[in-house]
Amino acid sequence: MAISYNLFIDQGATFSANVTVKDNTNTIRDLSGYTARSQMRRSHYSSNSTAFTVAIGTPTSGNVTLSLSSATTANLKPGRHLYDVEIISSANVIERIYEGIVTVYPEVTR
Repeated sequence: MAISYNLFIDQGATFSANVTVKDNTNTIRDLSGYTARSQMRRSHYSSNSTAFTVAIGTPTSGNVTLSLSSATTANLKPGRHLYDVEIISSANVIERIYEGIVTVYPEVTR
């Protein structure tokens, strides 16, 4: 079951967030052999999405980094969006590990 965690993005600014993957005993998961992906959308039914750049740094740390460039966040519509993060094993088993609301705050200085 995915952990609910909300994100906050300033439109036009570089964005980065780290999430840690743990198992049901609260032990950090070894992500060796895994890849990860993440998208945000205005609603579950939106056909348009924005993909986060996703990186697994040191697999044994369980950390996954989500990021967006300033050029990408400049094109986001202010308001409420939804996102999730999935990890994919080498056997192609997909798990949703995080999900939540993304609030994009409008940029004034352009």
